[in-house]
Amino acid sequence: MPRTVAVNQTRTPAELRRLAARTKDANQSRRLLSIAAVLDGMSRTEAARIGGMDRQTLRDWVHRYNALGPTGLKDNRRRGNPRRLSPAQLKELSEIVETGPDRTVDGVVRWRRIDLQRVIVERFGINYHERSVGKLLKHLGFSHVSARPRHPKQDGEVIQTFKKTSRARSRPTLPA
Repeated sequence: MPRTVAVNQTRTPAELRRLAARTKDANQSRRLLSIAAVLDGMSRTEAARIGGMDRQTLRDWVHRYNALGPTGLKDNRRRGNPRRLSPAQLKELSEIVETGPDRTVDGVVRWRRIDLQRVIVERFGINYHERSVGKLLKHLGFSHVSARPRHPKQDGEVIQTFKKTSRARSRPTLPA
């Protein structure tokens, strides 16, 4: 039968319960309470039941607690895959988006994700899915909302004279 793992007794069970009450992480709190129960002399099976786990899982958490302390009882959430573009390439992409497309070179009036996907492949040799280009743009701080494109030969004065200048009518009041 395997030997039980001794719990590091640098903190008292009361201190562990106080930490469990203060933490915002529910899983860490459950684990702290289970370890406090073990330090109080409760059987490992019953202490594990308090934390909603089995005895072997409690043993694994005791190892983590002994090595890292109470912060070791938090879940290690891995971040997603690292970005395939370097920070310098991300900065260059950000500048490309900021300046906007050149109609003669790029053939578009405004950037769409599919257009930027093509530009990324041409410039950096990295192929992203169209949806991933959107996530990349969000990471760079760009909104998915874009301004309405303006025709290159559009005249602002003509637009102002064309706008309706009639005065606003007042609405009739409804009988009460």
